[in-house]
Amino acid sequence: MADAEIRGKVALVTGGANGIGARVARRLAESGARVVIADVDCTAGERLAGDLAGAFVRCDVSRAEDNRTALDAASERFGGVDIAFLNAGVGQSSPLVDGFDDSSYRRMIGVNLDGVVYGLVALLPAMRARGGGDVVVTASLAGLTPMPMDAVYTATKHAVVGLVRSVAVNCADDGIRVNAVCPGFTDTAMIDGFREMLHQGGMPLVSVDDVAAAFFAVLAARCTGECFFVQPGRASEPFRFPSVPGPR
Repeated sequence: MADAEIRGKVALVTGGANGIGARVARRLAESGARVVIADVDCTAGERLAGDLAGAFVRCDVSRAEDNRTALDAASERFGGVDIAFLNAGVGQSSPLVDGFDDSSYRRMIGVNLDGVVYGLVALLPAMRARGGGDVVVTASLAGLTPMPMDAVYTATKHAVVGLVRSVAVNCADDGIRVNAVCPGFTDTAMIDGFREMLHQGGMPLVSVDDVAAAFFAVLAARCTGECFFVQPGRASEPFRFPSVPGPR
């Protein structure tokens, strides 16, 4: 999607105050979109929204009512939502054995999975009434392959990938495209707890610019139900899922 096609559109970015969300929000504004930042970090979110001549709304995506409030804020300020980046996420859950913590588990499920479900529940009817739109979800490479170091995080991202691929089929006739970006380890605060381990292991990090570029590649592709992997040194493109064996 070229800048000319983005100019004047309304974009809602969850988890938009920092990291990947903030970079995408800036690029959307530079392309002429009117941007609504939704986040629990009010200080950073309000500052960024001010810089972008956009709007900020406090939004805990794990709460259905907050997702509706974010949509209402975008509608009241700019008339609706054309592009949604459901990006909010958390990492580093507790292990399943030797230290499992239920509150950590519930927070992980609430933000990473419920946040996407509630976002879609709020957005899809509004986008249908508007004649269509684009939803891009931040999943993860952990949604495409096992990641033993954080099994619960991996489970949430596998669920998001399955959700995106499935709901996209239901929305296609309404002109709504639903896709995902699936970055590898990205240079944001989310990896601070194991950043040194990745460094010692020689693991290259994905930059937030790489993820932002993938986001715009998704918009430009005008596809739906795709999950674009993002890895250092490679062009982002849809992951090719193997076919499920049929019955004999």
